[in-house]
Amino acid sequence: MHASNKGDQPGKAILEMNRTSKFRKIPAGVYVYTFFFLMVALVVVASPAQESSRHVVSRAAPVYPELAKKMHLAGKVKVEVEVNPAGAVTSAKMVGGNPVFETSAINAVRQWRFEPAQSASKGVITLEFAEQ
Repeated sequence: MHASNKGDQPGKAILEMNRTSKFRKIPAGVYVYTFFFLMVALVVVASPAQESSRHVVSRAAPVYPELAKKMHLAGKVKVEVEVNPAGAVTSAKMVGGNPVFETSAINAVRQWRFEPAQSASKGVITLEFAEQ
């Protein structure tokens, strides 16, 4: 760029060059990392855990843990369960909530029974623990 071309002011030409060079100072790795992070976030949002459409036939209430009583804790716990075609829970793992409630929530959900179905299913159950 020539500063004296068509009456342009020299200061203006330098200012424009500095403005465009700010974008070139960002390392390419930052762009790659940002793109990767956005793609992972998109996949997580696009494929949430399936909610089971099977109805509960019997359920066991979770035991309120002693530590939670002492600490006056309350809250919700999300447990991902796999249910076989007969309706029995084959696996359960906590996917959200306070770890103090984990053992109690998983032990309770493993005792639940669902209506029979053609195939196994997977879902997320939310249990609420309130101070007693």
